[in-house]
Amino acid sequence: MTVALACSIGLHWSLLQSIAWTTMLVTNLSKASFSQAIQRTFDGRQPCCLCNAIAAGKKSERKSETVVPLKKFEALTPPLSICLIPSAFYPAVPRLDWAVPTLPHAPPTPPPRAA
Repeated sequence: MTVALACSIGLHWSLLQSIAWTTMLVTNLSKASFSQAIQRTFDGRQPCCLCNAIAAGKKSERKSETVVPLKKFEALTPPLSICLIPSAFYPAVPRLDWAVPTLPHAPPTPPPRAA
């Protein structure tokens, strides 16, 4: 889900652009000093083939986005009002006796002794 979210907001272009700039910086460092390499990498006058591909991809992505005209929300039916009318007949609820049933005979008065 994270990758899908990142792609939907365009983070994949930022990742590719970072890779392109890193590659360009390494290439420019082998030809010039550090300050000149940084300047050549980020001035935008000499983009590499990956930078051109990224720019073309961003442009084609913007073109493919279609604008959907927003319509006013129209309710299909008017709101319903619910009225509860009590019934005149209430069935009798059977009474349940939850009491513990009594024993048929009483326990012996003195407890029996073990033999």
